[in-house]
Amino acid sequence: MTDNERATCAALAGLLRAFMVLAIWGFALTCISALVLALTLRSLSTTAAMGFGAVVILGVLERYFAFRLRFDEALFDGLARNTVASLDALDHALSSLGVRETQPAQQTTRSLDNRVQGTRQLMQRHAIVVACQSAMFLLALMTQDLS
Repeated sequence: MTDNERATCAALAGLLRAFMVLAIWGFALTCISALVLALTLRSLSTTAAMGFGAVVILGVLERYFAFRLRFDEALFDGLARNTVASLDALDHALSSLGVRETQPAQQTTRSLDNRVQGTRQLMQRHAIVVACQSAMFLLALMTQDLS
């Protein structure tokens, strides 16, 4: 890998570490919603209960995306620090762990640009899920009868 590619990997790993604030927010919304449902389900309006339930259900998807992003952060950090020698070595390691399908020998390795683009798309999807969670949480709070 070139110095520019290592710098790209380091920058993306740093961005992913910073992005984990969003994962913490999504996890907090999930926990609060589950707690509200567990403690006050009978006194909640139907709309509020459905809103908090939607936050919890979206929380499962959010946790999956957060896991994937955390995993990608570790991989890009390994590439940046040269603990992973190359993209081929990374693909081989992922294949041997069963995380990635084994590719035929004649097929080329995915480029770093494709991997960065895939991770950025995953970040966008995660952000959309957390935004939906936030909107549903707000809806549930606004429809709750406080009397």
